[in-house]
Amino acid sequence: MQALTKDKTELLQAVFSDSEEIMSPYACKNADAIREFPSKYDGDVIRTQFAIDIDKILHSALYNRGNDKTQVFSFYRNDDITRRSTHVQLVSRISRIIGRALRLNLDLIEAIAIGHDVGHTPFGHKGEEFLNGLYFSHTNRYFNHNVHSTRVLQKISGCNLTLQTLDGILCHCGEKAFQKYEPASISTFAQYNQEVEQCYTTENHIKKLHPSTLEGCVVRISDMIAYIGKDRQDAAKAKLMVSYKENDLGKSNPAIISAIVTDIISNSLEKPYLAMSPDIYQSITDMLNENGHLIYQCDDVTKPYFETIKPMMELMYKRFLKELMADDHDSLIYQHYLHGSIVGNFYRHPKKRYIQTDIHDPNDVVADYIASMTDDYFVDAFSYLFPHHELTNKIKYIEYFDKRYTK
Repeated sequence: MQALTKDKTELLQAVFSDSEEIMSPYACKNADAIREFPSKYDGDVIRTQFAIDIDKILHSALYNRGNDKTQVFSFYRNDDITRRSTHVQLVSRISRIIGRALRLNLDLIEAIAIGHDVGHTPFGHKGEEFLNGLYFSHTNRYFNHNVHSTRVLQKISGCNLTLQTLDGILCHCGEKAFQKYEPASISTFAQYNQEVEQCYTTENHIKKLHPSTLEGCVVRISDMIAYIGKDRQDAAKAKLMVSYKENDLGKSNPAIISAIVTDIISNSLEKPYLAMSPDIYQSITDMLNENGHLIYQCDDVTKPYFETIKPMMELMYKRFLKELMADDHDSLIYQHYLHGSIVGNFYRHPKKRYIQTDIHDPNDVVADYIASMTDDYFVDAFSYLFPHHELTNKIKYIEYFDKRYTK
């Protein structure tokens, strides 16, 4: 292997320096990257610190799980309905388009975007809701996927990410639209860790979070842009018969994305915040409310989750907790998780990782395990654990050749 010569190293350093000179004065500079612990990549001349974050996330053991974690429509054999991995790609692409136009740090944007849902549960937000209920009933602490994403990357995978990337992931939730997004002020890991702990102990504290960088604000709004029209597209593919009111954003998902992105760029150029016009903001708000009523709260969509996934998760949670406390090494939580390649070395040898995990409470390990599951693994694990339970035959998928698809 040929090492970089001194002149080539200096050339690369000059390239990075030139790229920063054209950045907006409101962009997060590469030199501002903060890590909690020293890294062997601190002197890397090929990648910026935020590009290193990207690679760490991509190579983390749980990143691939998004391929089989659904967004809204879980019980469909349909490859055209969005999985979480596709959503992550859309968020990354949309946020980089906005970020490039505003001359922001694209490496930081991509790191936040690809990492923002690593800790999401199986079965979308209903899975998150059910796991939160179980976790809270046992610990009086709250489970939220954004907080868990930072736990997965920093504590379980030991990625030692920068403060700016972790903060952006923590603050990414875009369930509510704002006309203006201004960065908050977090500059130390002490402040960040305090925010994380408050998310665990204070209900709805996540709604008070604001990213500390403009890049984080871009990903947050892009998270919403990525799903607001895509969920309608998926609803159509799932043959959910709904009728939407006309809006100024367009009918197709590409048109909706284009309208919002263009408006944000137009209203945010050379400003220390993101903004959108009043009419676009109102259209987005109306769409979100309409999606909630017609899709997310629709009985046809939510009923299977309450009838099957919720009781299945409760049975598995209680069983894993009992087996963990009994130190039953034949349990799946040991065989497939604690002794597996995903996190085995971390739990057995925590001193080899950057941060000691809070494994003194077995509920954290149980929540970690269930959250790490894909949809299919969750169903198969339940069937394996409870082969004669009536719930094993209660999940009904709409198959590829269901007559509603062939009409």
